[in-house]
Amino acid sequence: MKKTIATLIAGLFATAAFAQAPAPATTTPAAAKAEAKQEKQAAKAEVKETKAAAKADVKEAKAEHKAAKAEHKAEAHKDTKVAVVTPAK
Repeated sequence: MKKTIATLIAGLFATAAFAQAPAPATTTPAAAKAEAKQEKQAAKAEVKETKAAAKADVKEAKAEHKAAKAEHKAEAHKDTKVAVVTPAK
């Protein structure tokens, strides 16, 4: 009789422990593929945005360099005109 009661109590404890355990996280392969695809698309979009920003920065830097170069050239040309206009005798 003691063994029967002990078995029943052990069974109750086992079922209680099993009922409290979280269900294993099972993802279907299709769901995993869809999630991976979304992550890949997000990564591609991020790379695309980064490339566009870098391209814009390069374009802006080139424009600034070109403007500075033109300004420097104009200033150098202005200095040569002054030297040519005033001949030394």
